[in-house]
Amino acid sequence: MTFDQIRTFLWVARLGGFRKAADKLHLSQPAVSTRISNLEQELKVPLFERGPGDLILTKHGTLLLSYAEQMLFVEEEIKQRVANPSETEGLFRVGASETIAQAWLPEFLKTFSEHYPRVNVDLTVDISLNLRSALLERSLDLALLMGPISEFSVENVPLPTFDLHWYRSTANPQTDLSKIPVISYASKTRPYRELMSELSRRVGPKLRIYTSASLSASLKMIAAGIAVGPYPRALADDFLKSGQIVEFDPGFHPQPLAFTASYLSEPRSFLVERSAEFAREVAIEWDRTHPK
Repeated sequence: MTFDQIRTFLWVARLGGFRKAADKLHLSQPAVSTRISNLEQELKVPLFERGPGDLILTKHGTLLLSYAEQMLFVEEEIKQRVANPSETEGLFRVGASETIAQAWLPEFLKTFSEHYPRVNVDLTVDISLNLRSALLERSLDLALLMGPISEFSVENVPLPTFDLHWYRSTANPQTDLSKIPVISYASKTRPYRELMSELSRRVGPKLRIYTSASLSASLKMIAAGIAVGPYPRALADDFLKSGQIVEFDPGFHPQPLAFTASYLSEPRSFLVERSAEFAREVAIEWDRTHPK
């Protein structure tokens, strides 16, 4: 029995098929099948029930899975704590919402790179809904998103919140929300839903809403006098300092944006868990040194 066999078994079990495991491990499908077959021969028990659909673990396979997760986590922890972490190799797939991307994501990636200089990073910036789906589909290792994710399989590390403040163009003093459009986050986001609910009640049928997944584009539209909207002060700081926009008070403020560093709890990964800690440390320091 080898670690390669155990690792292959774990990913076949987690992903439900030889082809998916082969893609994950960068192996051919026959190589994956051979490893599983050899492992079953050595243990003298079947580990999967073969059928037309996804593979199903046998009773013995379910028992082995719990041991496999523990073994591989200990193996990784030994490499991280006993060996030199800078020698760690592989691919780290991280997703971030644009709010995070425009705030402290560069500092997080710098910290990660300093600790793991030989690990390649695949970065995705998207709305939280898509990041959540990607994490649950195991195409991301860590998601920095509006959370938490309410799934038993997901660990959520709380991150500092972002307060939202209203902005208008310096050149356009109009702040009557029945006369000027409000620009908000993308339509499939929590801030948009909450804002629509509140503004529909306060403004009524004259309300006009623009949506954009790009925060920089939204703030440029506000600076141009096209719309007004609520955004984090730290992200609007350059526009404020250049005198292009100013804050105003329409009589209410949306709830702060809550974020988490979220990852799948199984199989455990020391690298991912440590990365979530980096994210929290970097976010707290960034929050301490930037305007709320």
